[in-house]
Amino acid sequence: MLIKSADDKSKRLALLEDLQKSPLLDRRQRDWLRDEQFRLKRGIAGERDAAHFLDNYLRDDPDRMLLHDLRFQVDGEVVQIDHLIITRSLYVYLLETKNFNGNLRINEHGEFSVEYSGERVFGIPSPLEQSRRHEGPLRKLFERLEICGRNGGAPQIEHCVLVSPSSLTHRPPAKAFDTSNVIKADGFRAWHEKFQQNTTFTPGRFVGALMNIRGADTIEEFARKLVRQHRPSDLLALPEFMKPRVEVGAAVPPTVAPRREPVAPVQAPVPSLAADVAPQDAAPERRKLICATCGAKISFAEGKFCWNNEKRFGGLQYCREHQAAGR
Repeated sequence: MLIKSADDKSKRLALLEDLQKSPLLDRRQRDWLRDEQFRLKRGIAGERDAAHFLDNYLRDDPDRMLLHDLRFQVDGEVVQIDHLIITRSLYVYLLETKNFNGNLRINEHGEFSVEYSGERVFGIPSPLEQSRRHEGPLRKLFERLEICGRNGGAPQIEHCVLVSPSSLTHRPPAKAFDTSNVIKADGFRAWHEKFQQNTTFTPGRFVGALMNIRGADTIEEFARKLVRQHRPSDLLALPEFMKPRVEVGAAVPPTVAPRREPVAPVQAPVPSLAADVAPQDAAPERRKLICATCGAKISFAEGKFCWNNEKRFGGLQYCREHQAAGR
């Protein structure tokens, strides 16, 4: 049964794309935005493709709960899981999705690399070890949420890596390093059915599963407990070096006192733009994405840059053209 779908990350993609239009970026910032956008797009595509095959297999199965795109915070540790399956026998499958342009290579030491066209080979962190690192914090969470078998036994956790169906995987001999849990996304059903069959005919595992078995309603409640612990990442968060900086030597607008009516019939000086708005009136304007000079609609990124440089822009916001022109 499908309990949770992947979070919508379109706002993150829109932010990364919009920020790349800024003329104020340095090379490091521009490169980071391009790479982050590429990585996010590939990640979304890989998780979406894997979810398609998993949904077709498990969406209507009342004995297995399927959750996509989970993020937990456990004792200061962040755990991100692409796909999670929990069964009535308290088997929990953690599925890590990897979407490569090239072909995957695994050597006899369990080291992973990706080979691209032109014989370029790049080493990558082991996705199996990445998934296994999640196990400790996840077990703590299971214990706190009282996700356990009938006899109080802890869930059995299995780790799998799902790769693109179009990717080739070069594997070492099974005796040197077992890669049976590195699976093409469209082959998970066959892998899972074989795994269940092997588990059924292994006396130790069969007895353990029998002692842990729970009702369908119970494992659905377990799954919904996990969803309530999901803590989505901040889609607008950026690393420190991406925050806008005021250029050295840039003019800072002087503080202007609120306009007052003259006490004598003397012609009052023409107030500046900042003087037309008293400090208490500036707050509502600050959140309107309208250029204070030309009245054109501006992007969130342009507005955020002005908000983060309140002294420079007098609490107002401007389009990129009028930011660069000093308003």
